[in-house]
Order: sequence, then C-alpha cells, then structure tokens
Amino acid sequence: MRFDVVTLFPELFEPFTRIGVTRRAFEGSAPAVQLRLWPLREFADDAYRRVDDRAYGGGPGMVMLVEPLERALSAIRADQQAAGSGPTPVILFSPAGRPLTQQRVTALAASPGAVLICGRYEGIDQRFIDRHVDEEISLGDYVLSGGELPALTLIDAAARLQAGVLNDAQSHEQDSFSDGLLDCPHYSRPEVLASAAGEPDAVPPVLLSGHHAQIARWRREQQLRLTWLRRPELIAAARAAGRLSKADERFLAQLKSAP
Repeated sequence: MRFDVVTLFPELFEPFTRIGVTRRAFEGSAPAVQLRLWPLREFADDAYRRVDDRAYGGGPGMVMLVEPLERALSAIRADQQAAGSGPTPVILFSPAGRPLTQQRVTALAASPGAVLICGRYEGIDQRFIDRHVDEEISLGDYVLSGGELPALTLIDAAARLQAGVLNDAQSHEQDSFSDGLLDCPHYSRPEVLASAAGEPDAVPPVLLSGHHAQIARWRREQQLRLTWLRRPELIAAARAAGRLSKADERFLAQLKSAP
C-alpha cells in the first residue's frame, strides 16, 4: 500500500520509517508500505512560499490556502498515474472527523492506501475540503497543533497489519479492539515478583497450567471483565454484532450480579 502525505513538516516522518518493528513495512526494494512525502511549501507560488492567509470574517489564526493544496494533490495524482496505480482517497485529520477505529484501520490496511492531508493553523479553506476530501478522521475529542501526529498514528496502525511486519502473524489478532473488546492482561518472567509490602505478586496459575482451553477461556473472561468495567459501550456493540457467545453472556451475568 502507499501513503502520500501532504505536510509542512516532512522531517517528522522520516525517522519513523527507521525505528521499531514497523520499520519492516518500509524496508526493501518492494516495501509493504510506500511513504511519499509532499512538502506543501514546494507548491506555493510566491517568493515567501506562503501557504496560509487571514480568514475572511476576521478572528484569530490563519487558514491554509486552497491553491497550494490543489497543486500538491495534482502532483500526487500525476505521480500515481506514472506509477501505474489508481487514485487513492483523500483523508483529512480534523476534530470534526469520525473517530479512528481498529475496524477502519483494518479496512484501510487492506486497501491500496490514501492521501493524507496534514492541516495546520486555524484550519483548511473549506472549499478544498468540499472539492477533494473523501473522509475526515479524528483521534479524539481534543485539538492538536497539526495533522502530522494523527497521520503517523494511522500509518503505524496500518503498517503493523501488513504481512511480515510483526514477528508473530497472530499478534495483531489479539490486540485491543480487534474483536471489538479490550485486550486481556499479559504476564512474563519472573513467575513471582517480590513485593516490598504484602504478599508476593504472582502470575495467575491458569497461565502456568499448560491447559490451552482453560487459558483461552481465562483470557476471554479477562477481556470481558476489563471491557465491562472500562468501556461498557463496547460490550453492547459486540452483543449487537453477535460476537458474544452463550458462555460470554453467562460470565457477564455473573459480573453484573456480583456484590
């Protein structure tokens, strides 16, 4: 897949492709993920490389101009055509967008990619959004200084789903939200952790039993417990989607009836 990123700060992206396990997605002559950076100031048409101006109607902050963004997008489309690939959807990161979910990431990871527009300042001229943006995405109910961090988040989430990126192909299948619920707790060595006060902190015995069915059931119940306590709306969504078994429902009923 391919991401084309329109940004004022391309230097924020380059180290990301060389760090951590997801760097594998960008390595080799035929990488699983191609990352193309399009510095927006290169598409300005004046000596000052201006890409923003004051807002009509007054008010604080500057607004990103339509023309530099359109020139950048035209260059991306030409490059895609030269590479023999079709146009990919344009995504803008905005507090007004729909929240990013694992389901959306999974769908995007299986697609040819996207053009990512990283806004700055007070926002982007609405006419560019109306003309060209296919989808607006938000990371949450808060405001960031620009779209670069959301773009990196989306790229990372999609890159780790590509074949061969993670050490274990099943790793992402056990992540939080992959089946609509939060992930279960995980434990590693040592088996017993010393405590300065109170009883030693030990790994749950079921994880040491070697009984795979019991371990699987324990993990599922921990998923249900954690999700019920912290994100009950996800339980309702999983139920509506038919992802809860009879055993799941019995366990949830026990949680609700417990004092």
